[in-house]
Amino acid sequence: MTTQHQLTVENLTLGYKDRTVIEGLELAIAPGKVTSIVGANACGKSTLLRSMSRLLTPRVGHVLLDGKEVHRIPARELARTLGLLPQSPIAPEGITVTDLVGRGRHPHQGVFSRWSTADDEAVAAALEATHTMDLADRAVDELSGGQRQRVWIAMALAQETDLLLLDEPTTFLDVQHQVEVLDLLTDLNRSRGTTVVLVLHDLNLAARYSDRLIAIAGGKVHASGSPAEVLTEETVRAVFGLDSKVIVDPTSGGPLMLPIGRHHMVA
Repeated sequence: MTTQHQLTVENLTLGYKDRTVIEGLELAIAPGKVTSIVGANACGKSTLLRSMSRLLTPRVGHVLLDGKEVHRIPARELARTLGLLPQSPIAPEGITVTDLVGRGRHPHQGVFSRWSTADDEAVAAALEATHTMDLADRAVDELSGGQRQRVWIAMALAQETDLLLLDEPTTFLDVQHQVEVLDLLTDLNRSRGTTVVLVLHDLNLAARYSDRLIAIAGGKVHASGSPAEVLTEETVRAVFGLDSKVIVDPTSGGPLMLPIGRHHMVA
């Protein structure tokens, strides 16, 4: 089982140039759980994830990992604990799938250490879990969008971190592979206790696969809690400006959101 780390955000303000995206945000990620961050486009979900992985320096406030500011933790040490799959990762030209997935092992290798059997096993397990073993010798830039996405997820898995942040991991994937990826992350959480944080657009998949939801609006946390507590008609209207009907999901027993468009209003 993994170590249960505490990732918290205190009075966080983030932005780009003259634009503030997140302001005064406070949250704590539940250790050992799957948490999905949801919200309208451009509300700051990806920006928040970038800051939590120290890719973006806060204007104000702190991101803390076990009480230490992530920006003060040495990069290799942080990468052994926290892994990030960004929204639009870029692979070096011509790199093979195996070599890309193998890069997830770099944080575990010291200055003088060599590639080990444990590294081979971690890469093989990641390829197997993401159903990309048959792509191992292919160049990443030859793959379809869905195949590339699964390979990037394999690299994140090979890193074997206790905390895993994924920004839209189901992008480019058809429905079958979306479900497979979320099932895989659930398996990882349940078997190893990995803390998983996802940014997802699909509210129903977020509700079905998450222990907790965090809804972002106006640069702040609008609602946080269990899917049943967060995915309500009131929250959907406030966060997304959308009328909806929330019912019980007949498969999971959790909430299921049905959007109501102009052409489907009941008189």
